[in-house]
Amino acid sequence: MTSQAAGGPGPESAVASRRSKLTPEREREFFDAVLDQIRECGYEAVTMEGVAASTRCSKSTLYRQWKTKPQFVAAALRASRCPRFADIDTGSLAGDLREVAREGGTRSGRDTRLLQALAHAITQDEELQRALRDAFVEPELAALRKIIDRAVARGEIAADHPALEYVPAQILGVLRMRPVLDGQYADETYLTRFVEAAVLPALGLGPTPPGDKPSEDGT
Repeated sequence: MTSQAAGGPGPESAVASRRSKLTPEREREFFDAVLDQIRECGYEAVTMEGVAASTRCSKSTLYRQWKTKPQFVAAALRASRCPRFADIDTGSLAGDLREVAREGGTRSGRDTRLLQALAHAITQDEELQRALRDAFVEPELAALRKIIDRAVARGEIAADHPALEYVPAQILGVLRMRPVLDGQYADETYLTRFVEAAVLPALGLGPTPPGDKPSEDGT
């Protein structure tokens, strides 16, 4: 009689048991380590052995959880999913887009370094490509569309305004492309200027109202 027939754990439950020994905190440590190393060294230079050494574990621990480096990195990307713009709601489209600029600029360098480091790898691995979209593209697109939909529902802008569909491409495009064009990340200052000079005028929204500008005493 086999162990399964006798009520013992089969292969699948044995794997699940091994995986369950990894705490969420330890798993987060592994994910942070591999993504940080990718930012610093590039995807191709990162190895399972190197991550194991930096996190003081055996490489067999990582291989038990994730059979290959692409699977490991894909899991780390999905775990890092952070919809930066999801909670933005200032009550106006212009205010929301200015807040998007501020929020987007605060993490521009960190996120852009990771995307650049994975640029070649995602063309070779569909799982990595999907994970990258799940973690960094879809959440931001969904949040920007929600901002736009609220503005339309308020009657602030017409649903068929020709510039609306290009807002996500403008915001996300400048975040990703400024390092290529200028050798600098699109930080908060740059992205705010971009929104004021390019995005809001295209939507027919004026410059920052005088009442929104800080006074000389900072109030």
